[in-house]
Amino acid sequence: MRLLLSAVPAHGHVLPLAPLARAALSRGHDVAILTSAGLRATLEHELPGIELLPAGPMPDVVFAEVSRRTGKDALAGEDPSAVAEFFAGIRVDLTVDEALAAARAWRPDVIVADACDFVGPLVAASLGVPWHLLAFGPAMPDEVTTPMREVVASRYAARGLTPAAPLSYLDPCPPSLQIPEWLPPASRVAIRPEAYRGGSSRGPTAGFDARDDTDRIVVTLGTVFSQPDLLEAIIAGFDLDSVSVVATLGVLPGVTPPADTDAVRYVTFVPLSELLADADVVVSAGGAGTVLAALANGLPLVLLPQGADQPLNAARAEATGAALVVHDPSAVGPAVERLRHDRRFRAAAQRVASEIAAMPDPVAVVDSLIPVGIQ
Repeated sequence: MRLLLSAVPAHGHVLPLAPLARAALSRGHDVAILTSAGLRATLEHELPGIELLPAGPMPDVVFAEVSRRTGKDALAGEDPSAVAEFFAGIRVDLTVDEALAAARAWRPDVIVADACDFVGPLVAASLGVPWHLLAFGPAMPDEVTTPMREVVASRYAARGLTPAAPLSYLDPCPPSLQIPEWLPPASRVAIRPEAYRGGSSRGPTAGFDARDDTDRIVVTLGTVFSQPDLLEAIIAGFDLDSVSVVATLGVLPGVTPPADTDAVRYVTFVPLSELLADADVVVSAGGAGTVLAALANGLPLVLLPQGADQPLNAARAEATGAALVVHDPSAVGPAVERLRHDRRFRAAAQRVASEIAAMPDPVAVVDSLIPVGIQ
């Protein structure tokens, strides 16, 4: 089978495809990823063995073009119409011709697109190949998805194409984390989420040098929102005599890390699996990947949402009893103390972990994607 993965060119969209990519490679399939050339270095390091089909610009170019054409700020994430233009309109305009040419030459048998990628499905419709949607976490609400579908419809019409529904909805979200009113499609296929574990050796571990008598706290606000001043404001509220901290700085260029101390260590982008293995509590902005990874490891969370889908993910995690949601950096420290001393949060996280462990692994899901007559 020739499996083409298609993703918005950002770490939070590309890296959730990694478990499927590795599973497909382990089964002897050919795998490529369709995204911007701006991620080439990242993919070569993080996903070795996956061929890159470069197409389209990086998000900064798309954000700028959204602003130029519409006068709206898609980066803020507060206007659904601007968000729809970013994902389903202008990114498609700036990407799809290159994507079609690259995919046509590569000849995929099946395409898997991330839930916010509208290029892969259009390519699938043009080439007449089946495609599947990979969700991130809890289902996005209609007020987000409907404008996207409306915007991309004109792009299909301009090419004389009819949108095709995905053959399956690959869902890494355990039922207890899903929004209660959501009705899963008949095509739903559960897939076990995994903490991202990287693809190349990094030398010594980037994890804790913890003192024996301290709890270990991971502070990770994702690859976009990890500004040093926000991290320092959060950590200022910790009892650093009783906890050890590793804080991640994301991938934004030009960020100067604060100085390490005996209790606090700052690291740049690190596979989350390297940090969660030794953690006791996770502090996060509420990105779906981090929430799922922490819960899969049975770890309680303090969540400080910053934007995008984070408020939804945070609310659903809190509803499981495994997390606390706060809205100011100064509230993180007291919330961490509650999680450290109230065993009910860890027990709830472990219940979700058991639920996740029962979901099909990525290898089983890859096997289910093979079209009839394809090996």
